[in-house]
Amino acid sequence: MAMTDVLNAEDIKKAVGAFSAAESFNYKKFFEMVGLKKKSPEDVKKVFHILDKDRSGFIEEDELKFVLKGFTPEGRDLSDKETKALLAAGDKDGDGKIGADGDSSRSLWPGY
Repeated sequence: MAMTDVLNAEDIKKAVGAFSAAESFNYKKFFEMVGLKKKSPEDVKKVFHILDKDRSGFIEEDELKFVLKGFTPEGRDLSDKETKALLAAGDKDGDGKIGADGDSSRSLWPGY
């Protein structure tokens, strides 16, 4: 499944472009811009599974670094600081990864 099967390609392009500068990534604004706030829990899980590159059921720090590339190949890598901020927002139990079970898949999108 491609990200554009769940989210609008133009929204993805605009959101990735808005955060193309180093140290500019704001996960709350990004996930709102790509349209996740309007999606069903099922669609949110689909996006989660697309970003879970190793299919472990978790998104780990090494996968988060490349989260923008998960939306489009033109996306940049997140800095270590940006990656750690995103992980801290989504890692509710402190295990260093973001889970897909139950409501925890929503934790990647705080305020969803």
